[in-house]
Amino acid sequence: MKKLILSLFTALLMLSPVFAGGIDVLPTMQSKTNVQDRVWVGTFQIVWNDFMDKIAFNQIKFPGGTPVIVNELNKQEFTIEDLNEKCYYKYVGKIKKNTKKVIAKAIKKKFKETSDLLDKLDMTPDKNRFIVYAMLKKDFEFVNPFDKLGKSAFRDTEAEYFGIDGQSDKALDEGVKVLFYNNPSDYAVLLDTNGKDEVYLYKTPTTKTFNYIYADMLKKQDAYEGNTEFGDSDELKVPNLKFFEEKSFDEVTGKRIKGTNLVIDQALETIKFEMNNTGVKLKSEAAITAMMTALAPPEEPRMFYFDDTFVVFLKEKRKAKPYFALRVYDINNFQE
Repeated sequence: MKKLILSLFTALLMLSPVFAGGIDVLPTMQSKTNVQDRVWVGTFQIVWNDFMDKIAFNQIKFPGGTPVIVNELNKQEFTIEDLNEKCYYKYVGKIKKNTKKVIAKAIKKKFKETSDLLDKLDMTPDKNRFIVYAMLKKDFEFVNPFDKLGKSAFRDTEAEYFGIDGQSDKALDEGVKVLFYNNPSDYAVLLDTNGKDEVYLYKTPTTKTFNYIYADMLKKQDAYEGNTEFGDSDELKVPNLKFFEEKSFDEVTGKRIKGTNLVIDQALETIKFEMNNTGVKLKSEAAITAMMTALAPPEEPRMFYFDDTFVVFLKEKRKAKPYFALRVYDINNFQE
């Protein structure tokens, strides 16, 4: 009986094989969520980067408070430098009469693809309206197609699996590298492909952020001193994954950007993903549309009225602690 190496979902996607919905689309790898099934792709970060750098010309802040998601995106922890230019297309500019046609023609020429997103955007031509758009496209095959292993259980349901079992050709072993195997609930492998892409699979129950999970996986890989070869008695079992998700990032829309007269109208992302025994197909689009209002409203005044309970501290400059403290509740006690 071969040792069971893998029956899991990827650490970078953490997806269930039940694709009826409920997959949370995250804006960044450090985003927190209570949803078990979640996915992140860098497409929305790409358009956010261009919106910051080429439209707003600054970090995005909102009067009255900036959501956590915006502060995460402003860090620009993922950029086009992390991608080969052959796998993405970008467009930044004012929305003109032919803008939609220009984008559609470009992605057709570069990827032989049509858009799942453009029809959902308000593309009304206006000299005061802008669009930032991106498509990320990846199609790659494993070094050798893995065997189809049929259906078996994944939690409370059944899933179609692929991988390597006792009847598989030994040549398939060459497409798998063991990163670590600490115990039957803590292991990771790398699946090799025909191109420059790599597929990491990490079995872990943690619900922490993707940034944490990825760093944790690499840390365990560095510390592992066992055999990294996929051996004759090892087995691989991975569920087929397929889904389409669309996300509107409403937290960033409808608010004036601080220091500008820009308002984000729409902020959308779509993700189409498939992984089976032959390889991976990924298509993702993201777009931000924004309006330049005629005049930025003035900042809301802040009234620092100490007309209810407050505290006074007195402290010498460059000293760590105050030498006087006063709490005022009943003003009659402090009036002559």
